[in-house]
Amino acid sequence: RWTMSEVAVASPKQAVLEMVGRLPDVASLEAIQYHLFVLEKVERGLDDAEAGRVIPLDEVERRLRRWLGQ
Repeated sequence: RWTMSEVAVASPKQAVLEMVGRLPDVASLEAIQYHLFVLEKVERGLDDAEAGRVIPLDEVERRLRRWLGQ
């Protein structure tokens, strides 16, 4: 399993190599693509959080209530 600190400090190439190395030898290309997608989204989220591009929890809850019609 990956920890957030491992994702944050690894170079993109190193992160991909380590991720692929942790997958089973029989992993399909689809599974590898999915894991690359997730890795990229986690890195993007960490970058957004570091840059202050976040939504406060109370705003998230307010939006969810509106979307769910509550």
